[in-house]
Amino acid sequence: MSDTTTGKPHGFTADTLDWTAWLDTVTLNDASAEQTAVLEASHPKAKTSDYYLLLVHEPDILRQRSGAFNSIMYAPGGLSRAERELASTVVSRVNGCVYCASVHAQRFAQLARRDDVIEQVFADPETAGTTERERAIVRFAIDLTLQPEAIGRESVSALQAVGLSPAEILDLSQAIAIFAWANRLMLTLGEPVFPE
Repeated sequence: MSDTTTGKPHGFTADTLDWTAWLDTVTLNDASAEQTAVLEASHPKAKTSDYYLLLVHEPDILRQRSGAFNSIMYAPGGLSRAERELASTVVSRVNGCVYCASVHAQRFAQLARRDDVIEQVFADPETAGTTERERAIVRFAIDLTLQPEAIGRESVSALQAVGLSPAEILDLSQAIAIFAWANRLMLTLGEPVFPE
């Protein structure tokens, strides 16, 4: 696949990737009790992930980050998990975070049991979406990522017009916003590792 603006390969994939840090990570043998506890509470694979082993240099920040992330992405009610993953994939694609896009594309496919919209997002996010609701979610994710100052009442009305409730719009906004943070950490602290 190529980027629609440059024509060059962009590397976006739903394959399982690894990620390697450019800074020293905490080794488990040297981790404090607090660092170990934060890793255990953050993610099931945190003890083997360069990302978490890097962020745990600041355990209190990682604790807060993991709490916010897990609450936004996994809270019951509101926007469906699949739609949160779709929005996260769109934001990651727009921001150029190949690793995050791969992870959340896989999660969407697992939850929705399809990947047609993900293929569209990877090819050209501007035209992605298989339903009016998906297209509205994708559009809002792109706009909030690229032009947050342009979001207004009309943007919210467009989401309401395709059936999103206030709780769903809030969940969508939070998922998009946290991926601005997540993508920037991934993009500035390391790089994806593709399977050989």
